[in-house]
Amino acid sequence: MKILIIGATGMAGSAITAAALANGHTVTALGRSAEKLAQLPDHTNLTRMAKDAFSLTATDLAAVDVVVDAMATPPAQAYLHVDLATKLVAEVRTKTSPRLVFILGAGSLHTGADHHLLVEDIAADPANAGFLAIPQNQLKELTFLQTVDNVDWVGISPAADFHAGPATTALTGTDDLLVNAAGQSVTTAGTMAQAVLAEIEQPAHHQMRFTVANAD
Repeated sequence: MKILIIGATGMAGSAITAAALANGHTVTALGRSAEKLAQLPDHTNLTRMAKDAFSLTATDLAAVDVVVDAMATPPAQAYLHVDLATKLVAEVRTKTSPRLVFILGAGSLHTGADHHLLVEDIAADPANAGFLAIPQNQLKELTFLQTVDNVDWVGISPAADFHAGPATTALTGTDDLLVNAAGQSVTTAGTMAQAVLAEIEQPAHHQMRFTVANAD
């Protein structure tokens, strides 16, 4: 498949890029920094595109089968998560391709006996004030996507602790925060990448969000 990965130089995006290439896909790695894109390993199936995601055209998107939105933002610009999702949806509405895959946050997952949103726990800790806008806007992004019924989209949320690391055996769920047998709620970038590739290659979720975590 032809896959466009937005945010291909970031933690999630670079892991997804590597996994897609390893599985034989043709990848266009999009990032704002040509210098960072140049640091991606050379591969015959890799094309680097130094471009702002907001300047992508309908023609750019029509050239691929799948678009993965793994864009990261600073907290002060966290609203761009919603803006980019809106742009991508607007460009592909009513078209059969590309499929849109969004890497979402864990804040929109439910947790606790009362089934509250994890973002409420994040907001309750003053130490998180500096980055709170990110999970808040990723929740808004999911809320927007849930109104979209004429685009083939899927969202994937990690567990509470999302960090770099290799793939492990995965746990999957739908809307509830996952915790493994050791009481940990962790997703490594490698595990996320494998979940993304599995969904791309054998689609099982349409117009919905699911979540993935490390089983160990």
